[in-house]
Parts: sequence; C-alpha cells; structure tokens
Amino acid sequence: MSARAALLVLVSSVLLCACGPSGERPLLGYVEIEPTRVAAQQAGRLVSLSVQRGGEVAAGAPLFALDTELERPALDEAEARRAQSDAQAQDLASGKRPAELDSFRAREAAARSALSLAESDLARQQSLSAEGFVSPMSLDSLRERVRSARAQLDQAAADLRAAELAGREAQRAAATAAVKVAEAQRAQAQTRLAQKQLVAPVAAHVEDTYYRIGEWVPAGSPVVSLLPAGSTKLRFYIPQARLAAMRPGQRIRVLCDGCGEGFTARVTWVASSAEYTPPVIYSKDNRAKLVFKAEAQPERAVALAPGLPVDVLPEAGQ
Repeated sequence: MSARAALLVLVSSVLLCACGPSGERPLLGYVEIEPTRVAAQQAGRLVSLSVQRGGEVAAGAPLFALDTELERPALDEAEARRAQSDAQAQDLASGKRPAELDSFRAREAAARSALSLAESDLARQQSLSAEGFVSPMSLDSLRERVRSARAQLDQAAADLRAAELAGREAQRAAATAAVKVAEAQRAQAQTRLAQKQLVAPVAAHVEDTYYRIGEWVPAGSPVVSLLPAGSTKLRFYIPQARLAAMRPGQRIRVLCDGCGEGFTARVTWVASSAEYTPPVIYSKDNRAKLVFKAEAQPERAVALAPGLPVDVLPEAGQ
C-alpha cells in the first residue's frame, strides 16, 4: 500500500470514530458548573470557617459563623421580656397572693365580730330600756353602731370576693397580647442569631471559600461555594435538522479530552427557540448558523472542568 493510500485510510478511520452510529457529526458543547454559593443574610465579622477548599461536607454540617455581638444580647433581652410578660399574665389570671388573701379574710372576720358585738350591746340595752334604765337617745346611738358595723362587714366581704377573682378581662387580654409580642420578639432574635451560623444545605464538594477568619463579610456576600451532586451539566447546540432526534430524556454519549472512552448523559432540556451559534464554539462549518440550545446531565459522577469542550453523539440504539 502506498503512503498516500495509508494516509487516506487513517483519515477515514478518524472521521468514522468522530461520528455517531448513523454517521452524524458530533454536536459541539462545553461543560458548565452551577455551584451553590452560601451567604449570610446579615453582615458580620467571620469568626469560624469549618470547611476548606477542595474538601467534602455533609448535609447539615457547619460551614461558617459570623460574630454575634449584637444578636446574642438581643436574644437574652427577648427571653427576659417573654418571662416577665408570662409572669404578669399568670399573676392576673390567679388573683391576689395567698398572704394578701389572708389579710382580706382577717378584715372580714374582724368586721363580723364587731357587728356581733354591736348587736349584742343593742339587745342588752333594749332590755334595760324597757325597764326605764336606758334613754331612747342611747338606743339610737347603739342602732347606728350596728348599722355601721354591718356596712363595714359588707365592705370587707366585697373586698375579699374581689381579691379572690382574677384580673379584669381587659387586663388579662392585654397581658396575653404582651406575651405574644414577647414570643414574636424572641423568635425574631433567634432567627437573626441563626442567620449568622450557616450549615451545608446538602452534601457537597467545597469548590471555594472567599473570606478568611477575621474579615468583614457584607450581608448577602457568598462565603463558601459548594458543588452538590447534579451541579455539573453539559450545554450543547442542536441544528434544526437534528432537533427531532434530541429530546428530553434522550441518552447521549459525551467525548472530551481526558475522558477516555467518554461517558453517557441524559438530555434534560431543549430550547424552544433558535439562536445563533455562540462564539465559544465557532468554526468554519457552523459559523452564524441557527441552533437550539440544549442541556444534559451526566449519568454518573465525572470530574469535569468548567468550560471544557465536549462532543455529543446520540447513544447507539436510541
């Protein structure tokens, strides 16, 4: 075989290897990674960083913490206000204290004794008056004493009944509302405190950290970047003529530099409208052609660098 013939065979073999099962040319695309960037809703100084770049973190494990110099005292104050409001509500619901009730009962007993004595004196003096020993004026004075003692007894009994009752309805409603306000303030303080102590939302690979301990972190600024499972996706572009063969759920084979024999992926999304081929995959053959953007998810974990060019082919038998 001549050298020219051998070269033709080699070129033909390379072209066949780069085509799909039906001879289609591979679709061009690249790797895209969507990290989960974790930020605190409040600003603060970074006091703890529990993960390192390149490490792994479990779901719910600590990521980082900001200082709580303002939030912790606010929570303590809210806790104290809640306890105070609760105590006031219980006090209004239970009436007077036992010692105070004993005092009211003693006053009622003294008034009852005074009335009994006054009535006894009046009865005795009335007997003497019938015999002419007591003047009518003295009897009138004794009758007034009995009326006064009876009024004092009625007042003492009324005071005792009032002391045994709980607070007025309006007072108890106000106390209940104060408890609810205190509970809401406590919950708010707890939330603000929790917002400064972040944990991993899912198990993930730690892509990067952006601050060092002691640095000031603005509110909403990411501190840790995570790569959970499924964060790596493939983005490629489908010509109009091959759109029907590339639908969501379609299995594809992906080839790239350093991928060995490649790997399989599933198409997850295909755009409904066309666009011009993006500059990142311009070539002499596809320049300025209309294509449909599509995305796919690898079927197994593959270490891929963002921006890595890939070739996409339909899986055999699909």
